[in-house]
Amino acid sequence: MTRRDALRAGGAAVLGGLAGCTALPSAPIQAGSDSDEGSDDPVVVASFFSFFDFGRQIADGTPLTVENLVPTGLHGHGWEPNASITQRIIEADAFIHVGEDFQPWADRAIRTIKGDDVDTALINARQGIELVDLATSLDREEEGVGAQRGQDPHFWLDPRRAKASVDNIATGFAEIVPEHAETFRENAETYKSEVLASIDADYQAIFDRAQRDIVQLAAHNAFQYIGVRYGVRMRPLVTNLAASGDVKPADIQEAATVIRENDIRYIANGIFESQRPAQQLVRETNVEAYFPVTPYAGVREEWVEENWGYEEIAYNINMPTFEIVLGNKTPADATPREGWIEQWRNFEPI
Repeated sequence: MTRRDALRAGGAAVLGGLAGCTALPSAPIQAGSDSDEGSDDPVVVASFFSFFDFGRQIADGTPLTVENLVPTGLHGHGWEPNASITQRIIEADAFIHVGEDFQPWADRAIRTIKGDDVDTALINARQGIELVDLATSLDREEEGVGAQRGQDPHFWLDPRRAKASVDNIATGFAEIVPEHAETFRENAETYKSEVLASIDADYQAIFDRAQRDIVQLAAHNAFQYIGVRYGVRMRPLVTNLAASGDVKPADIQEAATVIRENDIRYIANGIFESQRPAQQLVRETNVEAYFPVTPYAGVREEWVEENWGYEEIAYNINMPTFEIVLGNKTPADATPREGWIEQWRNFEPI
């Protein structure tokens, strides 16, 4: 009996510690080994799309398989998995997570793994990464709660901080499959130098030529790392760190003031969030349109079919929108491919 077979047999007892989670089940996105189900090849599961993608890049060319636990079409910050997902964590050889106090279900799973002596290795993608204080990423008066709010967990939006998480994942992989440690390290270095460094340079160029220094987001507070890194004020519609935060009339009024005072014509809206606030701002202000952004927290079905990852989302979603909302390019000039404007200008819910 393999290790994972044994865990399947005893999984019900361990899952007792994770009771209370509710969500529609969905098959995880997989990448890596093409081995048959039931093989002894190592399996790693990730609690968040960005780190699933980093993991599959690092594991390329090895028997290690990486799975994304977040179902397609859902935002990875705010959903709660059911037992079919949490059992995958228990059965896996390793679990990539985003650190404490970001995904409550992941925190519960980690406590259960430790408390029940489950031998799933824990890979903290955030280990050793300096986080931005919310009191510095937002004006304290705008935030309304002062310096006690804590730290912003969305570090992976900064490509330079993302490099450190790639190293953390590569180190974790090397510990569970040491015979492929050199490949993991080489893949990590290649990804950092060829992908993340290029994204960083291209973002820098976009923000260096920006026609304005403020971006109004009809979205939750997930983009401050981009603002801090590249010197632009990111104005979220709500300061909540999760996409489920409610939008209040005062939030709309404040956004309308920012739009009026800065002569803003285009705003950004989170793909996996409600479009109603953005639509209201289009109706009630001089905003002509909203365009998509995403903190790499989830994937659409067509992105899965096209095998999009962090890199493809950066170049096909976030960068074109920042070019538009910063005033660098017209929507027609910013489009990365035919049909982009028709798909994304004032887009409807997925």
